[in-house]
Amino acid sequence: MTDQDLRDRLRPFLIEKQDEALVDKFLARCFYQSGSGYGDVEGWKALDGKLREVEGGKKSNRLFYFAIPPNVFAETGEAIKMNCMASNGFSRMIVEKPFGRDLESCKHILHQLGQHFDETNLFRIDHYLGKEMTQNLMVMRFGNIWMEQMWNRNHVQCVMLTFKEPFGTDGRGGYFDQYGIIRDIIQNHLLQVMCLLCMECPNKLDGDGAGEKIRDEKVRVIEAMEEVTIDNVFLGQYAGYSDDPTITNKETNCPTFAMVRCFINNPRWAGVPIIFKAGKALNERKAEMRIQFKDAPAAEHLFGTTVPRNEMVIKLQPEETIYMKSNIKTPGFSSAPIQSELEVKYDTRYFGDKGSTNPDAYSRLILDVLRGRSAAFVRSDELIRSWEIFTPVLHQIESENIQPHIYRTGSRGPAEADKWFKEKSGYVRNDEYAYIDGVVSKKA
Repeated sequence: MTDQDLRDRLRPFLIEKQDEALVDKFLARCFYQSGSGYGDVEGWKALDGKLREVEGGKKSNRLFYFAIPPNVFAETGEAIKMNCMASNGFSRMIVEKPFGRDLESCKHILHQLGQHFDETNLFRIDHYLGKEMTQNLMVMRFGNIWMEQMWNRNHVQCVMLTFKEPFGTDGRGGYFDQYGIIRDIIQNHLLQVMCLLCMECPNKLDGDGAGEKIRDEKVRVIEAMEEVTIDNVFLGQYAGYSDDPTITNKETNCPTFAMVRCFINNPRWAGVPIIFKAGKALNERKAEMRIQFKDAPAAEHLFGTTVPRNEMVIKLQPEETIYMKSNIKTPGFSSAPIQSELEVKYDTRYFGDKGSTNPDAYSRLILDVLRGRSAAFVRSDELIRSWEIFTPVLHQIESENIQPHIYRTGSRGPAEADKWFKEKSGYVRNDEYAYIDGVVSKKA
């Protein structure tokens, strides 16, 4: 492949969003260097020579992005360390998951990378930590006095973190079948978001040193969690999953849907169920945080009817939205409580103009790496502790061949899932309430 071949491949994906002159200016800075393998010393030396020509002896930084198989981390890292490090500036590495498939493999990967780069130059990327609503948690939680007052076991009934997508493995079954939905989504993306949602306030949230203080508090949250046990896990698999031609084991028990209940054993959250839910081939695309609060004291006696519980919902995708389900008087002559919401939709509130856009997660995170900001990246001790929590139950599912519940593609998940969820969380659904893209209507 030549430099121009690379540019021709990139152009169609860029021209849809930007004007042609800007795309051409960007592509003129894109170059391609081939190699016979990830650890090809001559290839890295050639790249180093090209970079030095561009740098022209000036102070220059280098950023390497590891979107490569974990089994070649060691040879790639060694080749870069020996042949392609910046001589007059920083050299930083962004590393994509998977960071192993259990505790042992995670430690092996950490050792491979740690041979060549220290923690200050390694940025393990989880794009959920770059999403607008995830990054908004620091300001929401610690910049509003009312939030701190109710963010604890005295007021919260349960915390739910949900990921849903409407398609299956789509030809990636061979890869997915080695990991499953718990490893793919819950143990990393949702657990990372939960840490920010539930951690204590660091004594610094921005500026020098803030990144490590935030990551310290995230680690304290998962250190307060016990290992997941099989009685706190619900598994599902969509019908036809193993028909994917890339899946060789047609009797696979790999879950494409899972719910996991955890507890955080600290004074703030003791006894509050934390429910993770993730699934493929479901009825919609959605990722959200949902906090249901406890019943308002004596409300049923005061109003002579059931009064719905308050909820705070923070939607990460597809549309960034925050809304609080609150009770108001039914409009008109009735005095009965009815549930409505206080809502902020980011697209209409902040990005209504055609010229303004909300940067995507990867753009934010790559910029953070260039700035040396570590808060939104996963530290090695976080990784180890997260695998300590999930590895035993993952091994049990595999060794005992625990079978998942089968569900129909395009459904909400297995039919048995709602009962399990209600029993494990104590969540009470208000069946009279429907939220449809900002329009609330009473269900028929």
